[in-house]
Formats: sequence, C-alpha cells, structure tokens
Amino acid sequence: MKFQRVFGTLPKTTASAPGRVNLLGEHTDYNDGFVLPTAIPQRTTVQIGFSSDDRHHVYSAEYDELINFSDDDTIPQKFVSYICGCLRLVEKEGYKIPPINLYITSTVPIGAGLSSSAALEIATLRGVRALLNLPLDDVRLAQIGQQVEIRYAGLNCGIMDQMASSLADTNTMLLIDTRSLECRPIPFPTNTEILIIDSGESHELAAGSGYNKRRAECEESARILGVKALRDIADPQAVEVLPEPLRKRARHVVTENNRVLEAIKSLPAKRFGELMNASHASQRDDYEVSVPAVDTLAAILQSIPGVFGARLTGGGFGGACVALVESGKAGAIASEAIDRYQRAGYSGRVLVPEVKVNS
Repeated sequence: MKFQRVFGTLPKTTASAPGRVNLLGEHTDYNDGFVLPTAIPQRTTVQIGFSSDDRHHVYSAEYDELINFSDDDTIPQKFVSYICGCLRLVEKEGYKIPPINLYITSTVPIGAGLSSSAALEIATLRGVRALLNLPLDDVRLAQIGQQVEIRYAGLNCGIMDQMASSLADTNTMLLIDTRSLECRPIPFPTNTEILIIDSGESHELAAGSGYNKRRAECEESARILGVKALRDIADPQAVEVLPEPLRKRARHVVTENNRVLEAIKSLPAKRFGELMNASHASQRDDYEVSVPAVDTLAAILQSIPGVFGARLTGGGFGGACVALVESGKAGAIASEAIDRYQRAGYSGRVLVPEVKVNS
C-alpha cells in the first residue's frame, strides 16, 4: 500500500471530494449572487492516519513530494499550504488535531479552472472530520475551505467552489444562493450532457492575478450604488451611472445573476445554451477575464452542430471551456473541436467526458 510505504503505518480513514464546473454564474459568488455549478467525475482523495512523532507529514503523489511541518512552523508554501490552512482553521473551531500523516492523490486537473484547490480543501476537511468524528456539516466545511483559500492562498474568493465540492453531484446542477447559502438541485436540460475542454492556457488566480482586483472593483461599484452587494441590483440600466471600468464590471455581474435566475426555470437546451454564450461574451467584453486561446475555443465549440452553448468556466485568465451538448455526441464534438483548435495553433485536451480524442 502506497500510504504504508511512505509513512510506515496504515491509514485510519479515506475521504474524497470532486472538482466542479460552473455552467452559469461566474464572478457572482463574491457579489452575494447566484451560481449554477455541477460536480465533475474527477476527484481528490486523501488518506489520513496518525503521525508517530510531533509533526504533520503530507505527501502528494502528483508532485512526488513529502513535506513535514509542526504547528509552530511558518506556513509552508505550495500544495501543503492548503492542508496547513485546513488543520489550523479546524483548530480555531475548537478541535485539537493531533499530528497526522496525509497522502494525496488527485485526478482533478490543476490549472484548468475546475477547482482543484477546493477539492483538496474539502477532501482534507472530510478526512479530518471522519478521523476525529467532528460535528461539522457540509456547509460548514465549505465555509472553512473558503477561509483557507483567502487566508492561506491569498485569493479573496467567493464560496461557490467549496460549496460545489462539498454539496454538488454529477447528476444535477446545484443552484446556490451565495448570500444565504441555500442550495437546491436543478436538472440539466433534457437530452444534454456536459463537455469540458482545457484550453491549454494555465488558469492562475493567485494574489497577483486580476481576480482580486475584479472583486475590489465590484465592491467599489456596490458602494457607489448604495447597496450591500451587486446582487441587490436587478436592472442592468442601474449600473450605467458608474465610471469605467466599474460600469462594465457591474454590468457583467447583474446580467450574469439574471442569466442564472432564468436558467433554473426548466429551460429548453437551446435557450440554456444561448445564456451560456451570452455569459462568455460578458466575461470577455465586460469583465475582461478571458484570453485569446479561450475565446478561440469557445467560438469553435459554439459553431459545431450539436452544441447548444459554450463558455469560459472558472475565474478566467486561462483554463477550460464548458459546453452543453446533445446527449451521446460529446465524443464526436470533442474530436472536431480539438482538431479545429489545433489547426488554429493551440493545444487542448478533453477533460469531461473522459474520451479518447485523436491528436
């Protein structure tokens, strides 16, 4: 057993959590708005046991790296900062965590905008909850995971990723009201499936990216408009009084919230897809978080018969496109899209469904 080879003992518990893809509702979660993600098949799994000394030991199979730290150490960087953050914030909830061994494996793509960090956070928190029998529910785990991202990764994110990883499944979409944290499953449009293609442009939302700047612009827009958050604006015309670029940023959030609220009304696939296409255009033009490779991939997908709609998913600045397609056609559509994308000078890969595509 790999855990035993690394740590010399057997694990006490195993836990996992999925990555997520967001169908609609991008950059609305930190504006107290509405989001519509679903879980993807790829998951992050952790095995946890008790350490034989006074240090935590964390091994990542993906990076083939073992990092050891104690509670008094400076927070380590890289993947282990998420683990350290989970442990320290659970202790702030009032629960003492003894030194542990933790082994990480993951099939969630890193840098594709599919919430690999949230999957790691929720898997770790689920594992610690099971190991110590802690009375923390799934919503509380999501809240802790969000704080890990903010405090230990420097990303001033909303709560969608952690809520989706903690509460969503692959069979339905999950409508989340990020103000109240109420959520409910929403069926996919009839006879559709999800296709996700990585653009090959790595998605990076660290503190130095434009993500935190976009959030600050939204908060300034809400302040000028006299509301708690942009979620409280329903009419896009209300943002026209703002100076640029605040007007464009706020317009994206308001129209995106409206798209989510329309999409949950059991829409036919054609209309749902039109909303996805409009969402991409809004992220590209008003929120300005897309890049040429992603725009090219989205346009290719939108032009292929059998595709209802396609858009950038994740925080932007690279990452993947998600498409809503006719059931049973994802493989053929993926092959055509990848071929055309390569002829345009880019290199992509299919992430969901896990189909083989000729390259």
